[in-house]
Amino acid sequence: MRIFSGIKPSGMIHIGNYLGMIRPMVESQRRGDLFCFIANMHSLTTLSDANMMRQYTNDALLDLLALGIDPEKSTLWIQSDVPEVAELTWYLNNVTTVGLLERCHAYKDAIAKGLAPNNGLFSYPVLMAADILLYQSDRVPVGKDQKQHVEVARDIAIRFNNTYGNAFTIPEEEIADEIAVIPGIDGQKMSKSYNNYIEIFGAEKPIKKKIMSILTDATPVEAPKDPDTSIIYAIYKLFGTQEQSTALADRFRAGGMGYGDAKKQLFELLWEYFQPFRAKREELVANMDYVASLRKSGAEKARQVASQTIDSVRKLVGVL
Repeated sequence: MRIFSGIKPSGMIHIGNYLGMIRPMVESQRRGDLFCFIANMHSLTTLSDANMMRQYTNDALLDLLALGIDPEKSTLWIQSDVPEVAELTWYLNNVTTVGLLERCHAYKDAIAKGLAPNNGLFSYPVLMAADILLYQSDRVPVGKDQKQHVEVARDIAIRFNNTYGNAFTIPEEEIADEIAVIPGIDGQKMSKSYNNYIEIFGAEKPIKKKIMSILTDATPVEAPKDPDTSIIYAIYKLFGTQEQSTALADRFRAGGMGYGDAKKQLFELLWEYFQPFRAKREELVANMDYVASLRKSGAEKARQVASQTIDSVRKLVGVL
């Protein structure tokens, strides 16, 4: 079973990205043939700074490698390193109706957030379909809010197959188990947009400062506190063992512990949890030639599959 997943490079990743997207991606390596990519071409809809694009793309590659994506157990590549995806996008555009794209909520949401409407935003789902279909993907793990992306890819694949002949595996969405909403330091959903995130690979002092600024109420130190209403505890239990989480919850309810002490415990837990990943990333940064070789070999592996698909499509549409 081929599992397809990816991440759009958008700057420093945070613990919410890890729990919701990257850790499940890493776990997919144990249950199937994982094809995992960095969707830098998708970032062009919102990012127009070339230097930032290069930095974000390189950082995303380092982050995925450090957090457990293993090129020996999966295929990892950068989207723009496989030019076949752009060619396939054009072929798919010609079997994609405007009505289908007009129903896509991602475009509507982007416009509602103030992004300038352009064809990149409007036809974004076609490029996403090309990503999925080019590699003959069987399963695409997504959250419920992203299910439509896979449905569009499936609709396009069926329309193409019916028009020209069977070129594509029809992908199925794999709805990920619901991950609790990871709160940011202000209580809203953790997001770069809100600047309320806790990064993974930042420096120690800034990360500690962020954690120590987590929003709390005015309950006195000596008074009992409800862990279930605490942002501190909500984050802690996502990373702590059952024993650790129970112990902290008991201390909340017993009283006598200030929020400052609880924040320090959360910082220590997170700093220790991600220490092996930070060490791995530092090793990679110190050997960028090796990282470059992984990027090259990953693209070559991906193109072996992509070239077979695109050759078949060219013959079916009559350009070869």
